[in-house]
Amino acid sequence: MASRFSGPQLLRLKNSVVANFSDSNWRELGALTNTLDQVESHDRLLRSLHWGDPDYDGLALIFLRKMIGSNDENLDVVLDYVNKRCTVAGEDISSQQTEGRKFIFSPNVFEVPTDPIEHNLISVMMPFQMELSATYDAINEASRQAGCQCMRADDIWNHSTVVQDVFSLIFRSFIVVCDFSGKNPNVLYETGIAHTLGKYVVPITQSEEDIPFDLRHHRFLKYLNNEQGRAELKDKLKERFITLMNKSHG
Repeated sequence: MASRFSGPQLLRLKNSVVANFSDSNWRELGALTNTLDQVESHDRLLRSLHWGDPDYDGLALIFLRKMIGSNDENLDVVLDYVNKRCTVAGEDISSQQTEGRKFIFSPNVFEVPTDPIEHNLISVMMPFQMELSATYDAINEASRQAGCQCMRADDIWNHSTVVQDVFSLIFRSFIVVCDFSGKNPNVLYETGIAHTLGKYVVPITQSEEDIPFDLRHHRFLKYLNNEQGRAELKDKLKERFITLMNKSHG
């Protein structure tokens, strides 16, 4: 078995194949991996598929393992074929639907929430500092005026660890506002989670220098942390929130 392909990955691959493959899929994949003769000469694989026999699941697992073997090239061929032709069960939690390849992953640090995605929920990732309280109030007001609910992690306490509450909040959100002011490492980590989950991320900052270099190509809102600056931030955020919400209904 290829060293870079684990047992759990093989099981997920098998489940996708069992749920989606037809006789012709097995033959096509056999031709691509130079195992067509083995597919056609197997005394049970295609027959079991045709009749819906209970041993098909196990036969598919064994044959996939044999087909891939220790050949990394065959592994790439199998994965590419299955990804293009099979629908993998899973929930799409991204804020924006895009074309192209989709993937499913299971985090091993967080528990995946059972709560539904809330399409009017805006979460805020920012340092928990007193001097930013008025900034959060401005974001909250912009959310309210856009017809949305606004929350940050200290508004909830559903889990024993803060990071699980943060992940759950981002998971449920449609838009995530990230304040990079002060180069807070937690905000950078939370931004990565939001990007990975496909959420709309709205970066804000008091200083352009606080935006990490790798993220400066993304548009961001710069604000002054005074009454006028926060009022301007509120108006710009309201406009941005409405634009993103309209995209979801377009």
